[in-house]
Amino acid sequence: MSSHEPQAPDPGARILNFRRRPGAPPPQRPDNGPNRDAVEDLSKYNRDETPDDYRHRMMVNAVAVVFVLGLALVGYWLADTMATMRKNQDCVLSGRRGCTPIDVPTPERY
Repeated sequence: MSSHEPQAPDPGARILNFRRRPGAPPPQRPDNGPNRDAVEDLSKYNRDETPDDYRHRMMVNAVAVVFVLGLALVGYWLADTMATMRKNQDCVLSGRRGCTPIDVPTPERY
């Protein structure tokens, strides 16, 4: 064996050569071949010369932050309510009495 030939890592390994069938058409290039200018396609993404409305953008960002915080608070409230209900249900199903807490008003002292 000559030294410039690659050795197979596995003695049973084979390299398969996939050849085209005679008479098969060559693969077609996409429509945007080498004759089309790639920069021409980017022209539709150019922005006009109007300045950005930073105030509007900041207001939209503030509304989005308030909305996300609201969703987070509602999620926390929902998870806390579900945990409390689960704790009460486990208490009742275990046969105990007095599982729900009773709020007793404390007298005010002067």
